[in-house]
Amino acid sequence: MMKKQHIPASKASLVLFLCQMISALDVPLDSKLLEELSQPPTITQQSPKDYIVDPRENIVIQCEAKGKPPPSFSWTRNGTHFDIDKDAQVTMKPNSGTLVINIMNGGKAEAYEGVYQCTARNERGAAISNNIVIRPSRSPLWTKEKLEPNHVREGDSLVLHCRPPVGLPPPIIFWMDNAFQRLPQSERVSQGLNGDLYFSNVQPEDTREDYICYARFNHTQTIQQKQPISVKVFSTKPVTERQPVLLTPTGSTSTKVELRGNVLLLECIAAGLPTPAIRWIKEGGELPANRTFLENFKKTLKIIDVSEADSGNYKCIARNALGSAHHVISVTVKAAPYWITAPRNLVLSPGEDGTLICRANGNPKPTISWLANGVPIAIAPEDPSRKVDGDTIIFSHVQERSSAVYQCNASNEYGYLLANAFVNVLAEPPRILTPANKLYQVIADSPALLDCAYFGSPKPEIEWFKGVKGSILRGNEYVFHDNGTLEIPVAQKDSTGTYTCVARNELGKIQNEVQLEVKDPTMIIKQPEYKVIQRYGQVSFECIIKHDSTLVPTVIWLKDNDELPDDERFLVGKDNLTIMNVTDKDDGTYTCIVNTTLDSVSASAVLTVVAAHPTPAIIYARPNPPFDLELTGQLERSVELSWIPGDENNSPITNFVIEYEDGLHEPGVWHYQMEVPGTQTTVQLKLSPYVNYSFRVIAVNEIGRSQPSEPSEQYLTKSANPDENPSNVQGIGSEPDNLVITWESLKGFQSNGPGLQYKVSWRQKDVDDEWTSVIVANVSKYIVSGTPTFVPYEIKVQALNDLGYAPEPSEVIGHSGEDLPMVAPGNVQVHVINSTLAKVNWDTVPLKSVRGHLQGYKVYYWKVQSLSRRSRRHVEKKILTFRGNKTFGMLPGLEPYSSYKLNVRVVNGKGEGPASPDKVFKTPEGVPSSPSFLKITNPTLDSLTLEWGSPTHPNGVLTSYILKFQPINNTHELGPLVEIRIPANESSLILKNLNYSTRYKFYFNAQTSVGSGNQITEEAVTIMDEAMASRQVDIATQGWFIGLMCAVALLILILLIVCFIRRNKGGKYPVKEKEDAHADPEIQPMKEDDGTFGEYSDAEDHKPLKKGSRTPSDRTVKKEDSDDSLVDYGEGVNGQFNEDGSFIGQYSGKKEKEPAEGNESSEAPSPVNAMNSFV
Repeated sequence: MMKKQHIPASKASLVLFLCQMISALDVPLDSKLLEELSQPPTITQQSPKDYIVDPRENIVIQCEAKGKPPPSFSWTRNGTHFDIDKDAQVTMKPNSGTLVINIMNGGKAEAYEGVYQCTARNERGAAISNNIVIRPSRSPLWTKEKLEPNHVREGDSLVLHCRPPVGLPPPIIFWMDNAFQRLPQSERVSQGLNGDLYFSNVQPEDTREDYICYARFNHTQTIQQKQPISVKVFSTKPVTERQPVLLTPTGSTSTKVELRGNVLLLECIAAGLPTPAIRWIKEGGELPANRTFLENFKKTLKIIDVSEADSGNYKCIARNALGSAHHVISVTVKAAPYWITAPRNLVLSPGEDGTLICRANGNPKPTISWLANGVPIAIAPEDPSRKVDGDTIIFSHVQERSSAVYQCNASNEYGYLLANAFVNVLAEPPRILTPANKLYQVIADSPALLDCAYFGSPKPEIEWFKGVKGSILRGNEYVFHDNGTLEIPVAQKDSTGTYTCVARNELGKIQNEVQLEVKDPTMIIKQPEYKVIQRYGQVSFECIIKHDSTLVPTVIWLKDNDELPDDERFLVGKDNLTIMNVTDKDDGTYTCIVNTTLDSVSASAVLTVVAAHPTPAIIYARPNPPFDLELTGQLERSVELSWIPGDENNSPITNFVIEYEDGLHEPGVWHYQMEVPGTQTTVQLKLSPYVNYSFRVIAVNEIGRSQPSEPSEQYLTKSANPDENPSNVQGIGSEPDNLVITWESLKGFQSNGPGLQYKVSWRQKDVDDEWTSVIVANVSKYIVSGTPTFVPYEIKVQALNDLGYAPEPSEVIGHSGEDLPMVAPGNVQVHVINSTLAKVNWDTVPLKSVRGHLQGYKVYYWKVQSLSRRSRRHVEKKILTFRGNKTFGMLPGLEPYSSYKLNVRVVNGKGEGPASPDKVFKTPEGVPSSPSFLKITNPTLDSLTLEWGSPTHPNGVLTSYILKFQPINNTHELGPLVEIRIPANESSLILKNLNYSTRYKFYFNAQTSVGSGNQITEEAVTIMDEAMASRQVDIATQGWFIGLMCAVALLILILLIVCFIRRNKGGKYPVKEKEDAHADPEIQPMKEDDGTFGEYSDAEDHKPLKKGSRTPSDRTVKKEDSDDSLVDYGEGVNGQFNEDGSFIGQYSGKKEKEPAEGNESSEAPSPVNAMNSFV
C-alpha cells in the first residue's frame, strides 16, 4: 500500500493531476455499486485474431461485452456492414454479440472466409474488437507422383523428400513404415524441420521399401500418406570415409528472421562417414542459459522466448575424424508491437483533467493511431476537452458528454495491438463500501489496519476520527493510505475504541464507524528445558502460558517438527508433556506451539536418551550454550569477542567454536571462523572489509556440541580495495581464431567492497605489443575473438571494486585455439627387421605447422595382400600412437610374406594432420603353420594311405613336406624313426611295405626356405594276417558255435528267474508251511543268531544292498542300503546329457575305468532300474 508523502509545491499540480487520474481508474468491484453506475462498453471476450475453423462444424465467432446500460452489437465483414438478418445461416446469441454460422445445416465454410470486427455500443460510447480473420482449415491430398527406387552406395548420404501438401494450419510430419511403426532415428538418420528424412551415411540395414511420410492435420483430425519410398543400399569394399558436408542449410552463410517472444529454431544436418557430431556456438557471446535446448541429436538449436538481445551470428560445426564443416546463420530478431503502457480506463468527474497514454515498442518502431468510438479520431465528432499529442490524449475540464471509448492501434509490418479504454465522466456523491461497525482485533505492539473503502466522483477526501466526538486524527503515529485505510503502526491497549471514517466531495458527505480491540500477546512464561533421561525412565516438559482473557489458546506438541507418535506413553496435559517408559526412538526435539486466532508462539527443547544405569550416577550432558557475547576494540580489520560459558553439565568444556554470519552477502549462512581452548573466553578475530559480521559461540565437551549462542551485535567493516586477484587463470582457445580466458571468481566477502569487477588483460607473447584490456562484470570467462591460430599470450586478470584495484596480478601464459596440423611427416622409411617386425622412421614436422600442442605421431598400417596367395581381403587398418616428438616406431605382429602399406600423421590437441604418402613394404618368408589336417585311410596288411591339407598360413613358398613315422609295440615302446621328404605340390601318399597288425605313429610338418613349421601327429594300425582273420570268421559262422551260445544264454535266463522268485517269497518255504500249521503266527520266536523272525525270510534280506541286488518293495534305494550314491550315477565324470536334457552317460563309480576297445555299448542301465524292470 502507498503512503501519503509531502510533495514540493512546484510539482504539486502535476502529481495531483496524475493521482486523480490513477485513482479514477479503480472502480470498486461492489456488485450493487456496479449496477447503479453508468459505464461505457468494455469488450470482455473475443475470438483470436487468426481464427482457423473446422469446415465441418458450425463457426462460432465470440464477442462479449459489458456496460451500463447493456450494449448492443453489430458486425462488419471485410470492412463493410454485415447484415446478419439477410443470411439465414447466421444468428446472434441473445444478450451477446457472439455469431453462430450454421455450417452443419447446409452452409459452406469457404463462403464465410473474411475479416470480421465486432462493435459493442451504448449511450456512453462504442468499443470494438480486434480484426478476426476467419479461415477454414484445409487438409489436401498428396499429389500423385511416380517415385523411383533410390539406389545408394554404402556410406553415401541420402535425403528422402516429404514435400507435404500445403494445409491450413501446416501439418505435423512424421515417418513410419507399412506396419505403422515410427522409423528409428539417430545421429545418423533424422528428420529435418522441413519434414525430409536425412541420412548422414547409409548402411546396408537401411534397405527397405516402406519409407512412408505422413502428414497429420490436427484441425480436421486427418492423416495423409505419401506413397512408399524404396531405398536399396549396395555395398562396395572398402567403404570410403568422408569428411563432413552440410546437407542443410547449404552454402557457408544464411540469414534467419524471428519475432520477439517466439521460439527460434536453427538446424544443421551434415553428411559424412563416420557420422559427424554437431556443435553450436554464438560468435562473440554465449548461448542464453535456461532458454537454450539442443534437440534432434543436437542438430536443432532451440531458443525459447527470444528477444532482440538474441540477434547475432550462430555457428554450427559438424566434425568427424576426417575434418569439419561449418555454417553461420545470421539471426535478426524483429518484434511485433508490444505494450509499454497500454491505455487504462478513466473515471472522472465534471471539470476534472486526465490523460490516456498509449505507448508500445517493436522492431520496427510501431505507429500509433487513435480512434474514438471505433471511428478514426481525425473524423470523429469534435470534443473541446480533448487534445491528441502523439501517443497521449489530454483531457481538460471534461463534461458528461465527454464520455466515450477510445481505441489505440499500434502497428508495424509484423502485427498490431488494439486496446479499448473508456473515459467515463460521472457525478456521484461519496459512498463508503466498508460494512458499518466492523470489528478489528489485533495483538498489542503490532500494526492495525482499519478499512474505509469508498467511491465518489469527484474523488472524495477521507478523514478519520477516534470516538464519536473526537478530533481529526493527525501525526506520525498514523499512516493514511490512498485507498482510505487507516494504519496504526504500533497499536497499544489504549488504541482500543471506535473510529469514524468520513468521506466528502462537493456533492455530499458520508461517514462510517468501525471498532478496534487491542489484545494482550500470548507468551510462554515457562518454556520446556533440555533433558537427559535414562532409557526406560520418565520425562516431562513444561509449557506454561499467559494470554489475553478474551482469547482461547490451543496447545500443540510436535516431535522433530512432526506430530507426536500415536503412542499411549505420550501424555499431553494442560501445561506439560509427559513421556513414560522412554526408549531410544524418543530422542529428539520437542516443540510446544500455542495458537490463538490472532497470534502464535512456540518453544523447543531437546531430549537425549542415554543407557540405563543400575545405580544412580552422575548425568553427563552437552554443555549449555555460551551467553552475553560482547564485541569490543572494533578496528577495520579486527575485533575482540568475549563471552560467558554456559553450564558444562559435569563434562569439562574442551574448546569453543566461533562462527560468523555475513549479513551482507550470505544472510542466514554461518561459517566456521576458528576454535579456542575451553579455558579461553576472549579472542581477537581477524576481519575482512565490507562484511556485516555477526558472531556466535558453540561450546564442546566429550558428550558433544552445545546449541549455538545467541548472535552477537552486528559489525559492518569498511570497504577497501580487493586484497587478492582471481585464482586459476587460464587461457585456452576453443576455436582456431579465439582465446578463452577463464578464472575462479572471488567469493562475496573477498570482494572487500561493492561493485566487484575484473580487468582482463592480454597481449601476444614475444611480440612488441601493448596490453589490451577490458573490464567485465562479476563473471568467470571472457572470449577474445580474431586471434591468430595457436600463438602464446600473456594473460592477467585483476580484481577491482568501487574503491579501486587489487594488487598487480601475476601473468600466466595461454595459447589461442589449435587447428589441425598442416604438414605431413616427411622422409618416411621402413626397415623390415624380421618376418613379423618392422621399424618405421620419419622426419619431424616443423613446430609452426603443428598449429597446436604436439601430442605425438600416429602410424596407420594395413595388410594389402598375402604374397603366397595373391588374394586381397577386407582392409583392416591398425593404428599405433607414439607420444611426444619421436622420429621412429616399431610395428609388431606383422604377418610373414605379406605386402603392407603405411602412412604417418602428426597429432595435436585438435586432431590429426594430413597423412604422409602411403609407403609400401613387404615382410620376408617365415616358417609355415602346421598342415591343416592329416588323415590316414585304407589300412591293409602292409600299407596305409595318408591325406593332408596345406597349412592355413604358409608364410612363404612351401618347398616340401616332412613325414616321420615309427612303429609302437604292445608295451608302448617306440621303434626306429623313418623320415620321408614329400614335394610341396602333393596332398596324399601311400606308405607300403609296413608290418601287418602294427600300430604306427606319424609326425608331419611343412617347410619353406626359412625352415620347418609346427608338426601334427596321428596314429594308425595295419590290419592282421588274412589267414588268421579267415579262421576267426569260420568259427564265428559255424552252426554249433551259435547253438552253444544260445544254450548258455537260455540257462542264465532260467537261473535268474528262479532266483527272483525265491527272493520274493522267502528262502525256506517248506519249513514256513509246517510252522503255519502248528503255531500261532503272532508269537513266533526271534532267532538269536541273525535277528530274523523265525524262518520267514532269507537271512540275506537284511544284508546291505549291493549292486545287482533287488530293491525294497517300494522300489526306492536308501542311502544306507546302497554302495552307489546318486552322485555316482548322476554327476560322475562320464555323465553326459543329450540336447533335450536326458542323461546318456554310463552309471559308474567315482573312479574312471579304462574304456574297452571295440564296439561296446556306451550306455548301461542303472542297478535300480534293472531290478525294477524285473518286478
